[in-house]
Amino acid sequence: MTNAAPSAGRLLRGPVVSFLNDPGEGDTPEPGSLLHLEDGAIWLVNGRIQAIGDYAELAPQLPAGIERVDYAGKLMMPGFIDSHVHYVQLDIMASYGRQLLDWLNEYTFPEECRFAERAHAENVAEAFLDEQLRVGTTTAQVFCTSHPVSVDTFFAAAQRRGLRMLAGKVLMDRHAPEALTDSVDSGVRDSERLIGDWHGKDRLGYTLTPRFAPTSSPAQLDTVGGILRTAPDLHLQTHLSENKGEIDWVAELFPDCRDYLGVYERYGLVGPRSTFAHGIHLDQPMRNRLAAAGANIAFCPTSNLFLGSGLFDRLACREAGLNTTLASDVGGGTDLSGLATLKAAYQVGQLLGQPLTAWQGFYRLTLGNARALHLDTHIGSLRQGKEADIVVLDPAATPLLARRSARTRNLAEQLFALMMLGDDRSVYATWAGGECVHQRDVASTP
Repeated sequence: MTNAAPSAGRLLRGPVVSFLNDPGEGDTPEPGSLLHLEDGAIWLVNGRIQAIGDYAELAPQLPAGIERVDYAGKLMMPGFIDSHVHYVQLDIMASYGRQLLDWLNEYTFPEECRFAERAHAENVAEAFLDEQLRVGTTTAQVFCTSHPVSVDTFFAAAQRRGLRMLAGKVLMDRHAPEALTDSVDSGVRDSERLIGDWHGKDRLGYTLTPRFAPTSSPAQLDTVGGILRTAPDLHLQTHLSENKGEIDWVAELFPDCRDYLGVYERYGLVGPRSTFAHGIHLDQPMRNRLAAAGANIAFCPTSNLFLGSGLFDRLACREAGLNTTLASDVGGGTDLSGLATLKAAYQVGQLLGQPLTAWQGFYRLTLGNARALHLDTHIGSLRQGKEADIVVLDPAATPLLARRSARTRNLAEQLFALMMLGDDRSVYATWAGGECVHQRDVASTP
């Protein structure tokens, strides 16, 4: 590398893949949906992409002495996006043998009680973000706990790192331990203070977070809907139809609502910035209603398999015109890595006769997730003017992946090999806001 004045920025050189539109479900991407540069160049200035193109064409435009980073033999893509993840459950990943409601009572609620302590919240927030960047995830929509300090510490850690993140305080005023429950009034008060402190600050955004219908009273859900109506730039995240026992419980608690989704509709929580995690046990009319509202379902394949929740019908959602995003869900999920999420999503699809192509998988992990979260004006693709969030993948990161990559005949096969054989070691570097925030220790890689 050579040094230059900061205003000149820096140049990343190497192969580039970025989606410009939905590539469709076919074996080849739809025309105009993919940017692929075999010898590409990304010019970064002040946290954004100043220009992108073939190196030979862009090189004459570059300032003399600009810092150059060579990623020959690697693959530069937009930073990965995780649409649903519980940072506070990091330390209970891989806890044995429970389905959803037992999981909450046995593991989740006791763990979340620990986040009343600032020091613990700070420690986990830092560890979580370290892991996110190590696996190439630069943006996530994050569940905190019901403790405001869990939100403050997460946002502060993300802000120091210059990350684009969405997060919110869990709203939960019943059917949970007393140490975790709030009230209608305190939930509103805490949320409004957190929104004022963090929403729209640098690259941060707030997402209203009722845990799920059973743990919020009708009054609390109604209040959340009121906040959302007065501040439509906020996001909303919750859970929907993950587990059959959960669905039965919702029917008992809300007998006057037509179905589980109808609870959220009654209180004004279903809109274009609403993310509903899981959505496994939906019928087509429910999917149609979600699609009409512009909401999205966060598909969490490693979690759905680990907790035995069921198989997500991705193509039924596509038929309804319903946005689906990809998510890790950790701690019910078994891996923060977007590559692990793609692998599991492919396996779920195979069981339903709807295999996921590498084109569709990497699109969902980048631009597709950004569009569904209304963040695509900032991130999700490598284009001039976009924020410079980039993951650099190494097709030869492990001996086995290197052998497979050496036999791939085209980009589709290379991406599929990364999707099935890649892991955290495949992430060579991660850039956020134009800065390198993770660099793999090459010496420790087998």
